[in-house]
Amino acid sequence: MAARRWSPRPWTSSSTVPLVASLGIIAVIYLAGAMSSWAYPAAALAALSYIRPAPVAAQDVDVQWYPSSQTRVNDLAGVLEGTGVWDFVFNSSVTPDERYGVYNWCNMPHVRSSEYVKARDGFTLQYVEVIQRHHKRTVYHSNSFPVESYTWDCDDQGLYGYGEPFAGNRSARAYREGFVSPVNPFQPSGFRGSCQFPQITEEGLDDSWQHGADLYGVYHDLLGFLPGRDGEYRDKVKYRVSNNLITSQVAGMLINGMWDTTEPFPVMSEQEGIDFLAPQYSCPRSSSLFNSIRSSSNPSWRNRTALTGSLFSTLDALSGVPPNDGGWHDTFDHYYDNLSARQCHAKPLPCRLVGGQNSTDCFTQDLADRVYRLGNWEYSQIYRGTPESLAASASSYGVWVAHLAEHLREVVAGTGETLYFHNVAHDGSMSRLMSVLQIDEMVWPGMGAEIVFELYKQDDEDSVPTPQPTPTGIVAPGCSRNNCLRQVIRQSASASSFCPGFTTSASTAVPTWAANCADAAQLSSACGCVVQPTATATTPAPSQTAAPSESGFYVRVLWNGQVFRSASPTLGLMDMVPVETLLAYFDGLVGRRASLVRANCA
Repeated sequence: MAARRWSPRPWTSSSTVPLVASLGIIAVIYLAGAMSSWAYPAAALAALSYIRPAPVAAQDVDVQWYPSSQTRVNDLAGVLEGTGVWDFVFNSSVTPDERYGVYNWCNMPHVRSSEYVKARDGFTLQYVEVIQRHHKRTVYHSNSFPVESYTWDCDDQGLYGYGEPFAGNRSARAYREGFVSPVNPFQPSGFRGSCQFPQITEEGLDDSWQHGADLYGVYHDLLGFLPGRDGEYRDKVKYRVSNNLITSQVAGMLINGMWDTTEPFPVMSEQEGIDFLAPQYSCPRSSSLFNSIRSSSNPSWRNRTALTGSLFSTLDALSGVPPNDGGWHDTFDHYYDNLSARQCHAKPLPCRLVGGQNSTDCFTQDLADRVYRLGNWEYSQIYRGTPESLAASASSYGVWVAHLAEHLREVVAGTGETLYFHNVAHDGSMSRLMSVLQIDEMVWPGMGAEIVFELYKQDDEDSVPTPQPTPTGIVAPGCSRNNCLRQVIRQSASASSFCPGFTTSASTAVPTWAANCADAAQLSSACGCVVQPTATATTPAPSQTAAPSESGFYVRVLWNGQVFRSASPTLGLMDMVPVETLLAYFDGLVGRRASLVRANCA
């Protein structure tokens, strides 16, 4: 790609971003009932005090915690009494095109050309940073039942791992081949077989490759932003992995999917123990806050514990897990990982073992679905359900956030040489970042879950983006969250004038702004699914109305391939947020170059 040509005005510490109120059709009343949901105000104040004040510039934007919308995921009563797992997918990596965008635990939606919405005219893409969770894998050994009723083999792949000097003798392409020795009297608990627990499975490797191919299809084929595969791309793109080998397994396949190369390719990794991508650095205060959220001092968690005891007893009886094993009962994480890993790979749900043999007393789909619903509720509660969640996440993921901020600053200053930076991380990484950005509808980020930061430069002063209201997309019960509905929510300005008077007939044309709707009937259904909240005089909805960027740079953030929705009025609908606003928000939480993180972790 040709060198960038601009003379940016540097962002200074005196830059401020005024915020004023506005309201649109999908703008939702965040504060209606929200303040009452701060179940324990003393704890809220204490949590906010954990974020040390930053320099003056970072105080010019609101970095307070705001609650996410009330949804089916964080409604504990509905989670406990419901059936199924909404429209979520847990049994296949393949999502039909007409449903692409729905939550798929096995292979989350990501940026791809068929759904990608280009930025508005007048802006040129300058930099892209992606962070994703690894793709699907075997279960962690610690999440296996004490005795598993069948083996799990991975004979359809090789785990390559070898060293080779850049100059000198060459290495064989050695890979690890798992085996079970009939002579070894010391046998592992849990799953047996030729797999490592964990390792990315053959299907997960294919998903990783396709993920890379789809990213190239957008950022090269569709946008012409990345160099071609036969061009000089190696010094323009970077990849980062954690110390956990499963992220390197994903990165290798993803790089080949993007660049069609089998040549050696560097992936960056940091020393174990201080790695900020996973993250691994010590942050006692964050651990204390998260522990507080997952304790009886949190009324919501206390209620969850009181109402799930019988479910845990049922699960323990089927699995053989000791009832006094705290790791299996602090959260539903272990059961969730065990059952979902099986179902994503078309393996049967297990049965209770009697004398080493399967009985007819088995896990049912209803039991698994209850675990999946509760697992998502727990993640919503841990990372977005209390004021402490923001402080806990900002401290423990603040170094990565500061790293991203520096990348953006370098591009704005004209010193950044990298066009594209890709991080392969974990669910704990993604969840903390979603918490820092105050996602409006928190879920447990599934396999391959992705957040994309796109940095644009304004071409001329006439292309200043119109501020968008902060929406939550309240959707009526029973509605299918397909791409048509997502587009109606995303195009709230057009929908607000179109939907009220829309009637269908065989000849009714679908407007261009709703191109993802197959026909007028589907568009009518989507219009009817959007519930417009009623504002009150005492609880106005926060909204995003930021001043134009002083530097002419704007950031668009994508989640599930669509524009990210934040509950914070500072960020709102993250479609062309002035880079100064985002940087000030990050600085207010973690400090310039992570200067607040040590103090916030102590």
